[in-house]
Amino acid sequence: MRQSITPIDTTRAYWTCQLIGWGLYGASQVSNAIATLPVPFERIVLEIALLNVAAVGLTQLLRKFMLRRGWKKLSLRQLLPRSVVASVLLGLLMGSVMHFMAVAPLWGLETIHDKEALESLPAFIVAMDPLTLRTVNWSLIFFIWIALYMGITSVRDRHSAELRQSQLSQALQSAELKLLKSQLNPHFLFNSLNSVRALIAEDPSRARDAVTQLAGLLRYTLRSDHDELVTLERELKTVGDYLALESLRLGDRMRVELDIAAGTQEIRIPVMLLQTVVENAIKHGIAELPGGGVLRISATLRDKALHVDVSNPRPTNPTPREQPGSGLYNAAERLRLLFGSRATLELDLSQSDRAIARIRVPSDILA
Repeated sequence: MRQSITPIDTTRAYWTCQLIGWGLYGASQVSNAIATLPVPFERIVLEIALLNVAAVGLTQLLRKFMLRRGWKKLSLRQLLPRSVVASVLLGLLMGSVMHFMAVAPLWGLETIHDKEALESLPAFIVAMDPLTLRTVNWSLIFFIWIALYMGITSVRDRHSAELRQSQLSQALQSAELKLLKSQLNPHFLFNSLNSVRALIAEDPSRARDAVTQLAGLLRYTLRSDHDELVTLERELKTVGDYLALESLRLGDRMRVELDIAAGTQEIRIPVMLLQTVVENAIKHGIAELPGGGVLRISATLRDKALHVDVSNPRPTNPTPREQPGSGLYNAAERLRLLFGSRATLELDLSQSDRAIARIRVPSDILA
């Protein structure tokens, strides 16, 4: 049930994207400059490398500024003008630096010698002086960088929040499961100890056997703190020990019938689930009847699910209880937490003299 979530290394991811992005952009500009500018190769590589190193440094400073000013919390309406201003300021700085470089024409119109190509451009672009044009080009690059950074980090933060919510939900689910089981175990142990205590004075030999059975039940109960699911076969063995203890108290008033279909015993069910249902059937059914009755446990496979029915007689006028029992409710909640809508626990009281607890769990949970 637990999922291990590995935190994303945001610093490494950020610098990987920075170096790859600006590296590819610089490589494309070197290729373009070699094809269009009469400048030595070494100078082209040096100047474009310096420009891209400067761009990396400026965007890193911009990133720190955005984080410090809380830009991630801003609405798009608030973020857009800030992004435009920051892009223009950085673009003006880079455009001014390029004024003294041999590769400056690469970000202008000087390299376009085709008259028809120039005439196809908007008039306001052609009318721009080289510094303004370089500023516009770099401003556009920085604006795209801001858009990519804000978009990627927004998606990443949303994904991280979903992972944290999932982790929190699983931790809460685990805590709730432990709470439910802690409410079941003391009640179960209390009844078992009462059964053994009743035998000590009457039949010491049988009491010793009962203590051995109780030790097995205690061992199973302690195991339930670590295991969520056990096989039906293992749960039936514990139920058998419990029924053996109860038979010492109830004698011939309790008779047990088992009808376990082939292929069901390896299916896993929540630990202590069946035992809780059986305990409820005895406590609120057979134990309250002077003549007792038959406790019937059946297990079948239908519709890709394990169906376990626990049937017991019940008094038509049950003894009033000070407060409603929580055993079956807790068992149903555990099923919901573990399997969602794929599992159910229902108590059928449609018959006046008989109660049937119906358990359904997915049959694909195998040992």
